[in-house]
Amino acid sequence: MTVLTFAPPSFRDLFTPKLVTVLREGYGPKDLKADAVAGLTVAIVALPLSMAIAIASGASPDKGLIAAIVGGFLISALGGSRFQVGGPAGAFIPLIATTIATHGYDGLVIATFMAGAMLVAVGLLQLGTYIKYIPYPVTVGFTAGIAVIIFISQIRDLLGLRIEGHDPAEVLEKLPVLWAALPTVNAVALGVSLVAVVGIVVLRRWRPRLPGFLFAVAGGALAVAIFALPVETIGSRFGTLPTGISFQGLPGLSIARMRELIVPAIAIAMLGGIESLLSAVVADGMTGRRHRSNCELVAQGIANMASALLGGLPVTGTIARTATNVRAGARSPVAGILHAVFLLVFLTLAGNLMGFVPLAVLAAVLAIVAWNMAEKREFIVLLRASRGDAMVLMSSFLLTVFVDLTVGIGVGIVLGALLFMHRMAEAVEVQGGRRMIEADLADSRDSAVAYDASRAADREVAVYRLNGAFFFGAAATVGAVFDRIGDPPHVFILDLTAVPFLDTTGAYTLESFIHKLEGNGTTVIVSGARAEVAQVLAHFGLKEPRVIMSPTVDSALTTADARLGLGG
Repeated sequence: MTVLTFAPPSFRDLFTPKLVTVLREGYGPKDLKADAVAGLTVAIVALPLSMAIAIASGASPDKGLIAAIVGGFLISALGGSRFQVGGPAGAFIPLIATTIATHGYDGLVIATFMAGAMLVAVGLLQLGTYIKYIPYPVTVGFTAGIAVIIFISQIRDLLGLRIEGHDPAEVLEKLPVLWAALPTVNAVALGVSLVAVVGIVVLRRWRPRLPGFLFAVAGGALAVAIFALPVETIGSRFGTLPTGISFQGLPGLSIARMRELIVPAIAIAMLGGIESLLSAVVADGMTGRRHRSNCELVAQGIANMASALLGGLPVTGTIARTATNVRAGARSPVAGILHAVFLLVFLTLAGNLMGFVPLAVLAAVLAIVAWNMAEKREFIVLLRASRGDAMVLMSSFLLTVFVDLTVGIGVGIVLGALLFMHRMAEAVEVQGGRRMIEADLADSRDSAVAYDASRAADREVAVYRLNGAFFFGAAATVGAVFDRIGDPPHVFILDLTAVPFLDTTGAYTLESFIHKLEGNGTTVIVSGARAEVAQVLAHFGLKEPRVIMSPTVDSALTTADARLGLGG
């Protein structure tokens, strides 16, 4: 006979980077070649995207490249996913822009470092598993909200608008400013944007393997250099950019500053954790592999701390780059490491060429990113699914767009939890009835009958069964049913076979009801309680000898007959 046993993974196994696992399994020249090709492919995608995300966030483009290099290297080297590729993400744009506008870039650096420390702590405490409990309508809602914010943030550069002074980060403040600036539309910038969008879309449709983003950026820069187009470029807005990476530290760090930045730090950590684990799940689905979520969060945390110290943006695992990595034939985390190396080479050797890149082209890149990241079909499906799901979805979406990302996620989670509790409460069912001596009205395992008030005079045996998780949301419903039982029987059998979970509120409800039965001399038998359910009951004194614990309803009925003198 073969006995199957399960041994939980050790702490060391949980936090062993996938790179170490790959190297232990054996890594050869063919693997390196495949990873090099995949790494170069991802770097080509990441190059324009990282610069565009940085500019849209209110930072200089080199900050995005630094984040892509540092985050890409460390997340792949230390992470728990074989194919995850890290870097700055479009989802961070509204959060980063708001943080910079409120606390300055130094504030963002400190908040990013704090967020990294939080992610390391969450991973080491093995709390990464709980991130998967965020309701699906919440993730779809805030993702769509972020996509709307990204697109709105790019209208200025898409149209080449001239805006004097500070460009607001908040949507409600930004829209009036954009409306007032509409008469300043730059026809050339608009034309460059349209050509870039059309070019990227056409290449994706007819030659999906070609790097449309890079072709658009390179073509736009070439057109500016040759024809001296009157459009704003990276060079005209940001001047000469650094061509290397240097240690920046944490400027202005103090306890007071950390208290001031705790909210954006939590938001960065929360969003980074959600985004990275969603990306890892996508990679698992594409490859059949399984990632180590807590190891991944520790790597994300270390990468964010390092990116902050080197002056980069917050980083996370990104779905677009990870999916590109898988499709390009990557075999191990080495591909993600090489992608970072290729980006570093570009920043060092060709960083000066970035000055020619028109901002209209980068805006076109992000506009397409926003369109792709908005889960349009899923959004419509959830709107039609139920009123509850639609409420959660729209709350997360609208609050993300018009208030704040953290508020959108927080309110969405709370509403989703309330919706879940309401549904669980409705799913709990009480079945049962009185059993007279002459005939069995119900064995609740097979054919439970509803309580019949006309049988209230029968003082023999009542069998009631609870179906579903019995938690605080269902306590009022079950309590109301118990209150309608009427005159107590001689024996009350409570079948908990179909109760997978019982919380303290549910146990208290049962204890209160059983206490009333005891006052009337009723014998209470609890049947079919699972070990974990029986343990909760025991905390409230519902155990032998106060109540009789029986494994099945049949055995409970036999015990009831014996108590009534009907056995044998």
